[in-house]
Amino acid sequence: MLYRRVLVTMSTKPWGGRFRDEADSGAEQYTASIGFDRRLYRDDIRGSVAHCRMLVRQGIITAHEGDLIEQGLTDVLREIEGGEFSFSPALEDIHMAIEHRLIEKIGPVGGKVHTGRSRNDQVALDVRMFLRREIFDVLNGTAALQRALLEQARRNLHVVMPSYTHLQHAQPILFSHYLMAYFEMLRRDAERLMECRRRVNVMPLGAGAGAGSGFPVDREGVARELGFPRITRNSLDAVSDRDFVCEFCFASAMVMMHLSRLAHDFILWSTEEFGFIELPDPFCTGSSMMPQKKNADVLELVRGRTGRVYGHLVGQLTVLKGLPMTYNRDLQEDKEALFDTVDVVKATVWIMAALVPKIVILEERARRAAGGFSTATDLADYLVERGIPFREAHEIVGRIVRSCLDEGITLMDMPTQRLAQFSEQLGMDAKRALEVDNSLKRRDIPGGTAPSRVQEAITEAERYLEEHLQALRDAGASDECSQRI
Repeated sequence: MLYRRVLVTMSTKPWGGRFRDEADSGAEQYTASIGFDRRLYRDDIRGSVAHCRMLVRQGIITAHEGDLIEQGLTDVLREIEGGEFSFSPALEDIHMAIEHRLIEKIGPVGGKVHTGRSRNDQVALDVRMFLRREIFDVLNGTAALQRALLEQARRNLHVVMPSYTHLQHAQPILFSHYLMAYFEMLRRDAERLMECRRRVNVMPLGAGAGAGSGFPVDREGVARELGFPRITRNSLDAVSDRDFVCEFCFASAMVMMHLSRLAHDFILWSTEEFGFIELPDPFCTGSSMMPQKKNADVLELVRGRTGRVYGHLVGQLTVLKGLPMTYNRDLQEDKEALFDTVDVVKATVWIMAALVPKIVILEERARRAAGGFSTATDLADYLVERGIPFREAHEIVGRIVRSCLDEGITLMDMPTQRLAQFSEQLGMDAKRALEVDNSLKRRDIPGGTAPSRVQEAITEAERYLEEHLQALRDAGASDECSQRI
């Protein structure tokens, strides 16, 4: 973008008639948002075009005036996208900058574009249009990551690994079962984002500064033009709240939390101490000093940037918590946080969608780790099936584990005759209960880690994902009318 000095005196500001003295240059710099809200330019122009067309339909401005304004806005759009537009802090924000340039191009008639609206409802419109589009992109990214998880789950359906509680070996599971857990987390994330998008996708224009417009504006017509299924029901609420921004930040924080957990697991499992997976080289870096290093920098940044998104959520809630009705300039602080949240969560889901399919599972190492004492519960269940109360069975197996630890052996290493010394119910087939594959097969319930159940879960998830992607395509088609200028 080009920068050139734009002369804007107090008298030429759209609100300057009330003031005697010129604006302080420091105050202008401090209050200006054009340094970051310029990315709303397309939404601002699209909204202005729809508003202009409505003004013509309602007989508020003439058709000739409408044509001049619409052509002027199209020219301004071309200037911005061609890098020829001048952004100046003196113009405060993208809305004033575009209107100022429009008046420069077509004369005083350009000032009629603001008839019947305020910057209060204008900015609310722009942010909603921006966010509904960006949520759509985030949803596509989460779907791509879900597909990557499904591909890895199906490819590695036979791979066994230990599960963990308190980061201690728990019970054996299928690696695919682990991956499907994150699929389910992302499914809930997608549901939250879809719900958030439904509440974002409401048209506020016509609320004016807060009391509504004094002109006979056709709010429903503008909503149709811009692809909004609904309009806001209260003009005060329309310009004063940003709960939809908070909701998006919350949904994004949940996405980042889930991806941070996944990243943390992958970081641990790629270490020599675990050695369950090998991370793809293109997503890692080396050390400037130690030649042997392969650092999981991308995953570490996923983990680190989660805190950044959390901070934006808390910041938004704090900005809103004490605001009197209706609009206050504090609301300007929603944009930098929102834009950064959008950028971080969108980049994160897409980078994870690219990384996950390229992870290599080190099957033998993972299976070996699933042995040891991870099937101790299965031995207790064996005793329960023979009439021993579970608490008693738990105590018996606990003593067996203690004996194995004293001798430096595993449960599978202990001879069957020795097992029988702890309980006469431990027969010759007791050690079959300790086999990892039998342990997996026993978990044959909905949601369990039995191979047949995991296969069912993958098949159901694939069907769900196709339906979800179709819903996204339908949502995109419904907004198609909002894509034209």
